[in-house]
Parts: sequence; C-alpha cells; structure tokens
Amino acid sequence: MSKCLKYLIVFLSICLTSCEGDSNISRDYVCRLIFDTSLHPIPCQLTGILGNPGHFCKVETSIVSGVRHLKTTRNYDSATEDVILRTEKESQAVIVLGASNSIIIGTVSYDNRLVAYDGQCPNCIKDYSGTHYPLTWQNNGMQLHCSKCDRSYDVNNGVIASGKGGIQLLTYYASFDGTILRAWN
Repeated sequence: MSKCLKYLIVFLSICLTSCEGDSNISRDYVCRLIFDTSLHPIPCQLTGILGNPGHFCKVETSIVSGVRHLKTTRNYDSATEDVILRTEKESQAVIVLGASNSIIIGTVSYDNRLVAYDGQCPNCIKDYSGTHYPLTWQNNGMQLHCSKCDRSYDVNNGVIASGKGGIQLLTYYASFDGTILRAWN
C-alpha cells in the first residue's frame, strides 16, 4: 500500500469519526435558544439546573403583549416559573424551540453532561404526523412520558425506558459557557 493511500485512509477515518457526534442531532425542526443566566440568576429554575446532575427543565416559549416569556417546569418537583425576557438584547434574540416550541434541557446524572431534547414524542410525530404529542414528567422526573403512545423515555440518555420500541428522543446541541446557555441544531 502506498504511503499516499495510507494517509488518505487515515484522513477519511478522522473525518468520518469527527462527524459521528452530529449523527443524533435532529434537523427536522429548528431549535435556537440563547439564555443569559447573568440576567436571570438563581433562584431562576433554568439557571438552577445547570451543573446539577439529574436536574432538567421543560422550556416552552410564548409572546405575551409583545414580550417573550419562557415557561419552565422542573423535573424533580414539577414547579413552574414564568421567565420574562425584558432586556432589549433578549427581545431581539430569535428563540425557536423545536417541533412545538418546547424542549427539555438539563444535566445528565451519569456524567454531568448538558443535553437538550425536543419536548414532543418523536415516535408519535413519525407515526401520526403533526407536532401535538407533548412529553410530561414521570417517575420522579427521571422519565418523560407520552400519553398518546404510552412510551416513556429516560431523560439521561433519551432512549425508550418502557412501552413499544421505536426511536429515541430528538436531540439538539446544548452548551453552557458559565453565562450563556444555548440549545441549537
């Protein structure tokens, strides 16, 4: 085997494995969240889940009287909060939250990794079309449940925990740089 061919094989292997992390990212629905935690310090629920293994929030967005609101629901106690995005910078940000303006974001219990999932059941979206299959907290907030198909998903890895087989939760990129929380695809 020529030296040039060996380099080509190594290069292609690196390229293919570097794209592996993208394979589970959903591109079917736009997800774009930018949240400045310095403007919403603890006790803000969305800020409070960051870096706390096993803590997640369901985040839904709406505009009320021209002002963007984020409704959060924590997994471990189902407490809700209305976070009003009042600053000019926040009001100019485009926020779109997946299939039906709802995502689940939080810190995985196993490895302290930040994850974001769509707030809709991916199997019902696929099987019945439409995007009106919201997931709700179950099993002390460690699972997400769909009342339409009766599947439950493990919030730590997005796989089906109970019910009929199928695909795992739709996943988005998530990051936190110490101030800005992001979810996107």
